[in-house]
Amino acid sequence: MLKFIIRRLLLLIPILLGLSFLLFFWVRALPGGPATALLGERATPERVAQVNALYGFDKPVLEQYVKYLGRIARLEFGQSITLRKDVTDELFRRFPATIELAVAAMTFAICVGVPLGFAAAKRERSWVDNTAVIASLAGVSIPVFFLAQILKWIFALKLNWFPTIGRLQPTRELEHVTNFNIIDSVIAMDMGALGDTLKHLVLPGIALGTIPLAIIARITRASVLEVLNEDYVRTARAKGMSRSVIDRRHVLRNALLPIVTVVGLQTGLLLSGAVLTETVFAWGGIGQLISGAVLDKDYPIIQGGVLFLAVVFVLVNLTVDVLYAVIDPRIRVH
Repeated sequence: MLKFIIRRLLLLIPILLGLSFLLFFWVRALPGGPATALLGERATPERVAQVNALYGFDKPVLEQYVKYLGRIARLEFGQSITLRKDVTDELFRRFPATIELAVAAMTFAICVGVPLGFAAAKRERSWVDNTAVIASLAGVSIPVFFLAQILKWIFALKLNWFPTIGRLQPTRELEHVTNFNIIDSVIAMDMGALGDTLKHLVLPGIALGTIPLAIIARITRASVLEVLNEDYVRTARAKGMSRSVIDRRHVLRNALLPIVTVVGLQTGLLLSGAVLTETVFAWGGIGQLISGAVLDKDYPIIQGGVLFLAVVFVLVNLTVDVLYAVIDPRIRVH
């Protein structure tokens, strides 16, 4: 197991090198540049040249890339052009917000998607199955940003049940120890802040979790249907075992592998989907940071943010691979 983990971590090096190469030259191929975006209407050839000289953008591209690799090796992504802050510090400061949102979205997707897919498989071709299939198709088809706006319009503006933007009411003070609002609220024993944080999580969590929910429900349905037709399930029924025991011990456990796979993949993809969700809800996480950086041509944030999310994505998939051996004893990781 340990050798497998070390080998997968070593494979992260060429992946990040290739990604850094593509990302570095791609952002510099975009029209315009950070100096023009930063100066705006004040952009003159002289001022643009000054900004490019200040950040080293006037050097040959290969020279810039070699220096960039050296900074990556030291876990330094440079300084943001627009925010004038260290990119590494800013990423770690905003990362808890993105994690909090991703966990809320995936919790919603799993808690609804798995039971929905299981119920649809157990009642194949019934109205429950048809409704689940139609709902999953609708969930995959609706764009995240459009669903987010609909949720805000109905539940925030019309019904006034939930807040529209942010992670916490601006008038509420909370001491940030970890930058995870839920954890910080518990540490401070501030139940008002905890409730406010959970209310702010509902709409963006639902918006971000709808597509994973639909995919998890469909995979669960297909996996459970396949397991229900296996010989060991029919044997368990012939022995007179109760339906709940069969479902728990034989059906659900053996159907978990493909479900865990898609949960792992969707967890990584949630980080990219969070860009749109965080922008709509002004969430203040890495997604919103990268979105603003793309508009401002802020190269250090774009490069650092994408590489940071790539590392998280690979680590999530490594965790899923290790969980295979835990869920199914027949699988051994070498």
